[in-house]
Amino acid sequence: MQRASAIGQTWLGSVLLALLLSFLAAAPASADAGFQRWIAEFESVAASNGINRNVYRAAFAGVTSPDPEVLEKAAYQPEFRAKVWDYVDNRVNDEAIAEGRAMAVKYASWLDRIEKRFGVDRHVLLAIWSVETNYGAALTREGVMKSLPRSLATLAYADKRRAKFARQQLIAALQIVQAGHVAPNKLTSSWAGAMGHTQFIPTSYRAFAADIDGDGHANIWESVPDALATAANLLRKNGWQSGRTWGYEVNVPSQYRGKLERDNRTLAQWQGLGFQRPSGTGFAHPSDRANLVRLAGDDGPAFLMTKNFFVLKNYNNADTYALAVGLLADRIAGYGGPQRDWPRGYTPLSSQERYELQKHLASRGLYDGKIDGKIGDGSKSAIMVLQGRAGMAQDGNASKALLDFLRRN
Repeated sequence: MQRASAIGQTWLGSVLLALLLSFLAAAPASADAGFQRWIAEFESVAASNGINRNVYRAAFAGVTSPDPEVLEKAAYQPEFRAKVWDYVDNRVNDEAIAEGRAMAVKYASWLDRIEKRFGVDRHVLLAIWSVETNYGAALTREGVMKSLPRSLATLAYADKRRAKFARQQLIAALQIVQAGHVAPNKLTSSWAGAMGHTQFIPTSYRAFAADIDGDGHANIWESVPDALATAANLLRKNGWQSGRTWGYEVNVPSQYRGKLERDNRTLAQWQGLGFQRPSGTGFAHPSDRANLVRLAGDDGPAFLMTKNFFVLKNYNNADTYALAVGLLADRIAGYGGPQRDWPRGYTPLSSQERYELQKHLASRGLYDGKIDGKIGDGSKSAIMVLQGRAGMAQDGNASKALLDFLRRN
């Protein structure tokens, strides 16, 4: 058996070498030879995991060089670096709320079925859909979705920290293709390999994929019901508590400022210590345990986070992400936002005012990005240039004062 295995490996190595040489000979001058070698060599790894040669080659057809944008994005993840109010403002706003309510009407019958089957609140699922892909709009926006094989191969080849993850996800993605759930030419994802309307990495898709529309495939790329059901299944299997909220805003008694961070107590115990909801309505489930979370310190809103908040972090392990989903879900459902504002130090803009600000910056040649009302790195850089020219403090904030200045000048 060892002899036969050695002969097989020698034969396979010869095939791979021939493939590599032919690949390099046919590749354009801009191709990366090392990257091409990696693709050729990884075929044997895929084969050992049951991937058919034709599936592998179809997935990598036309892939000749790493994607530099993938490596740029890997170095910067806003949920871990942006100020909490910048992150939340870009995701919990008038546009996202209105669109979420419209989608709740459009998909009402499907959401009824999903809630009944998985026990996850529809407004949470709609908020996840919004935060992940802007209700699917990102899937068709030029430059946002990428070739999954190229993206993951780029990370495996050039990002040592993510190489193991990328290889694992690439194998899982090829298994999804081989199972017939998506065609190779439709295997698109974010820079990190997250797929479809609700952005599942391949291993999570394989663990939680749900075919609620009954066509035999959990098509999270094209079927909104399947995508929402798959998100619900992930939350349910990670311990989502039906009929419970993700958390509550509370007023912190003065004697506890700076103390009790993440101290786990029941909601009734917190209430007994004087941690009241601003509306004074008390707690729906006094026996639920919660942690006190203050993402902006004592000067911002404080929340008692229940188990469902931490279940949301199975989607993205960042407090700011789970908070944005929770706040947006509440707003879509018709509840108000935090009564205590973030310590921004400036008056923020509405969604429409953010569009206006970007248009002003673009008309002055300072901004060449998408006019989308989202204040990201490009907008902030443009703002800082403008502030510098105008003799203002270069804080990059999209403030009411800055927009008023642009309107006057």
